[in-house]
Amino acid sequence: MANLGFVGLGVMGGQMVNRLLSKGHTVTGYNRTRSKAQWLIDKGMKWADSPRGVAAAADVTFAMVTNSAAITSITEGPDGLLAGLNAGKIFVDISTVSPSVSRGLAAKVREKGADMVDSPVSGSVITLQEGKLSVMVGGRRETFERVKPLLLDIGPKVTYVGDNGLALAMKIAVNLSLAVQMMAFSEGVLLAEKSGIARETAVDVLTHSAVASPMIQYRGPFVLRQPEEAWFDVNMMQKDMLLAMELGRQLDVPLPTTAVSNEFLTAARGMGMAKLDFAVVFDVLARMSGISK
Repeated sequence: MANLGFVGLGVMGGQMVNRLLSKGHTVTGYNRTRSKAQWLIDKGMKWADSPRGVAAAADVTFAMVTNSAAITSITEGPDGLLAGLNAGKIFVDISTVSPSVSRGLAAKVREKGADMVDSPVSGSVITLQEGKLSVMVGGRRETFERVKPLLLDIGPKVTYVGDNGLALAMKIAVNLSLAVQMMAFSEGVLLAEKSGIARETAVDVLTHSAVASPMIQYRGPFVLRQPEEAWFDVNMMQKDMLLAMELGRQLDVPLPTTAVSNEFLTAARGMGMAKLDFAVVFDVLARMSGISK
């Protein structure tokens, strides 16, 4: 069993720690708001007062935070994660951030004698709880081989995609498709509904049809009722869409459906729905279609 650390104990991060604890690993954790981590402390997770404390206590430290600014905030400074690293330790960043920011951070980690991989995941809280999460890894292959058994305890599908930053590029490619699929699904539901078919029926047919990807099967019913807690809110999805469009500009890859879908996320924010699951783009399109609810 491994001696692990984890920084960022939100919805997904907390559930990952729960899985790691259930596998018998020792986990030292830190979260900006300690009260949100109390349920994990009650399950046996050790607590550290800073990211530095987590990295100092662990052989392998994971982090899952919201964006590039957040990963900088938990790694830099006297209480940052970098200050707790030394030779032989490994940092596994599960956050979805800019590939270039991640590569720069990996260089700083190596200056400490440690190593780093970017390891974003594809899936939601439900897929994580069901043990169906997919994990992508970018970095040195020998480091990947060392952390692979730990990542398999989080999700059953772990894929090495190449050098540092490439797992993030892959994750961005996945996430742009989620928003685009949700837009297409919403168009289909609304076309059926305005033709005279009950929304519930349209959702049932589409989520059992040839277009029913795993994401559509899980998230499609959200057009009928939003979850009590967003799985992946509008702000988080738009962050990834903006990363995708920036990467597209850098690589000369046009992303027309990504750009259109991003505008609907902006509209959702303008309508006060930024904290709802990104499936709320359905409501934006419904209002444009003359349907109030």
